[in-house]
Amino acid sequence: MNFIKSYFRLDKYKTSVKVEFLAGLTTFISMSYILFVNPSVLGASGMNKGAVFTATALASALGTAIMGIVANYPIAEAPALGINAFFAYTVCIGMHVSWETALAAVFVASIIFILITMFKLREKIIDAIPADLKFAISSGIGLFIAFLGLQDSGLIVANKSTLVGLGSLHSPLVWISIFGLLVTIILMILNVPGAIFIGMILSAIFGICTGQIALPHKVISMAPSLAPTFGQAVFHVKDINTLQMWVVVLTFLLVTFFDTAGTLIGLAQQAGFMKNNKMPRVGKALASDSTAMMVGSVLGTSPVGAFVESSAGIAVGGRTGLTAVFVAIFFLISMIFSPLLSVFTTQVTAPALILVGVLMAQNTAHIHWNKLEIAVPSFLILIGMPLTYSISDGLALGLITYPICMVAAKRGKEVTPMMWILFVIFLIFLWVLNF
Repeated sequence: MNFIKSYFRLDKYKTSVKVEFLAGLTTFISMSYILFVNPSVLGASGMNKGAVFTATALASALGTAIMGIVANYPIAEAPALGINAFFAYTVCIGMHVSWETALAAVFVASIIFILITMFKLREKIIDAIPADLKFAISSGIGLFIAFLGLQDSGLIVANKSTLVGLGSLHSPLVWISIFGLLVTIILMILNVPGAIFIGMILSAIFGICTGQIALPHKVISMAPSLAPTFGQAVFHVKDINTLQMWVVVLTFLLVTFFDTAGTLIGLAQQAGFMKNNKMPRVGKALASDSTAMMVGSVLGTSPVGAFVESSAGIAVGGRTGLTAVFVAIFFLISMIFSPLLSVFTTQVTAPALILVGVLMAQNTAHIHWNKLEIAVPSFLILIGMPLTYSISDGLALGLITYPICMVAAKRGKEVTPMMWILFVIFLIFLWVLNF
């Protein structure tokens, strides 16, 4: 016990093993929905849901443990919502890329991640992107996630006349999502820890009681085999042989960049770790998620990154890596509950997607809407992601427009060389997609 207190410097951060345990449990409960949402999202690409469940738990446990032990931060890691949607819906379904090749793209992106983290290029690239566009990217991903959730729930459906329209309220399946959404909203407003997870459980019970969801044959079993997905990322690296696939690799790299960097900075500010506008041990924190991303791709899941739900654990007092270690232990224990996957249907997980979208969209408040040269590219990112059904397309619209708007506003000198490089890269990206 003394070793644990000394290693994690519990006295310095004025915390205890008990507080860190409760913080870890709170964080895990708050983010545990990813165990059921991630297989649902990646399953759309044709991946085996059972294997994705196990890969999600193992990758989350490993990434979180590294974050806690190496970086000593109370920050949990897991496959990020948004980038998993890009993986399944944009790359696999939209571009007709096999999920095996998509995993290989994640693997290659993670190798590049590790290299640029080692040479400290990652921080420099992140710094080059204007803060307004970072907020727009995070918010745009939130809108896209919410749109996916509304579709999964049946509240939004295809419409020949208007592209999209309101779904039928006569469908009992839709009411599972409506019930879950309302319950989760109330729980979140009341600041109930694990509101999203509790909402999913109540939605599943509602579905079972109304006869729309079948009861599982058992609750506990051995974790599903990783065999369908394990190692496919490495075996298919040879398929990263076209310009289009290298653009996919770059997009995985960029989106994970912004998502993880923004989350780490926000959580560090919440916990009071920031010093002179810099995050201590940031190199170790970035190395933790890049390593987890690589291992996760080999196991069989989309990119792993810092989870904003870690804020729940920080809010109850988590201040050291011991919180993260406890979260990792809970993820390992969770693997025996895979039979519950059949209960967590898309209607049950949809409210989680919608409300995570709400949380991410709050970043729009930080955008300088009164400056048109900032507002236009930010808005195009925000609206582009859900309406093009692609995170990368939304990114392209904003990052191509930004330098043009800045030049028009006679602020061209403020556009960094890196932004001009991204301008060219995304022009090529759109050309590749269309031709």
